[in-house]
Amino acid sequence: MDKASTGIRIRLSVMMFLQYMMFAVWWMPLAAYLSNMEIDGAYKAWILSVMPLGCLVAPLFCMVADRHFASQKVLTVLNFGCAVLFFIGARQTSPAAMFIILLLAMFCYMPTWSLTNAIAMSNFPSDKFPQIRVFGSIGWVASAVFSLIAATSLFGDKSIDGTAIPLYCGAGTALLAAILNLTLPNTPPPAKGKEASIVDALGLRAMTLLKDRNFALFIIISMLVMIPFTLYFSLGSQFFESQGFKQITATMNLGQFVEIFLMLLVPLALARFGVKWTMAAGLGALAIRYVALWGGVAAGQIFLYYIAILVHGVIFGFFFVGGQVYVDKKAPPELRAQAQGLIVLACYGVGMLIGTFINVELIERYTTDGVCNWNPVFVIIAIVSAAMLVALIAFFRDDVKQASEPISTDQEPQPEPNIE
Repeated sequence: MDKASTGIRIRLSVMMFLQYMMFAVWWMPLAAYLSNMEIDGAYKAWILSVMPLGCLVAPLFCMVADRHFASQKVLTVLNFGCAVLFFIGARQTSPAAMFIILLLAMFCYMPTWSLTNAIAMSNFPSDKFPQIRVFGSIGWVASAVFSLIAATSLFGDKSIDGTAIPLYCGAGTALLAAILNLTLPNTPPPAKGKEASIVDALGLRAMTLLKDRNFALFIIISMLVMIPFTLYFSLGSQFFESQGFKQITATMNLGQFVEIFLMLLVPLALARFGVKWTMAAGLGALAIRYVALWGGVAAGQIFLYYIAILVHGVIFGFFFVGGQVYVDKKAPPELRAQAQGLIVLACYGVGMLIGTFINVELIERYTTDGVCNWNPVFVIIAIVSAAMLVALIAFFRDDVKQASEPISTDQEPQPEPNIE
């Protein structure tokens, strides 16, 4: 790899690192923070839904990057917006105001998952994309390391989880990311100058890909998988706090630490086993997570909680990142950013929105006098996870094997997940 390619790889890696750190540092402890503020019920569900609601605008911003402006410029503007809104959100005490500010912040943040993937795949071979994406996992882990350092050195041995401090940290990271984005390689809009219809204006041209039965099935399964995934991703801090854990962010981020190493195995798994069985391994790990959590509660075995945490790398890397590579290969070059925006919309938008309300309702149904009986919650979600695995194995076909060769960076630019 020549010096120019090495420089691009480093800049793309830093981009991923900061993009995921800015989110993880405040999102992971958010449920515990809301509980400490005595925000529950509908307000809690809506605030925890700002991430999926933010995904609703992701296709629109991806369309802007596809047709009008360079992707790195769109990313820079959105990161500046995140910095301002995270700072304002940290100062809110009203549930309604917090919901509005964090919703606006997610309107800025959620499209960046698609844009960073699109920028990376446009300037680096898509088959080797996990080598860049792994730095997002490293950034996620870095947020946990920061929370430990902050607790032991900056705030008198007190955890910052459950406070507004993580939101201020997110604001600072977003500002740094926006500045460094100015150094990213130029990623011009691949469809610039082409006539745009109302469908293009809404970023929905990628919906035409749903005519492919296999692709449509992939989207549906990915969306429904978010029901079990969201219980841990959005509400895990509430569970671990109820079990007496103190350093929640650091504890949950052990999964992202393992993910760093497992992410490097994703290209090997895709080449050896194909998309279908790579994603099946991720769903199998998802079922194992909730069986372990159920066993931990039922038998009082704390070590099972750590198994549930550590399998996160398999779940995210093999299912979600494997799915992103599948989408990149299925979509034509002029639709790749919108196609990745579509999968973000399906998973982290519609799927996570539904999952958040279902899981909040499920927890409240089994809560008495402020204490949740987690056993039935985990049993139900484990069954849902197993059902998704069976559906994938039974009905999904691996139809992108013919495109397994690495893509040269000299080819036409090809514009994008991933869940910690």
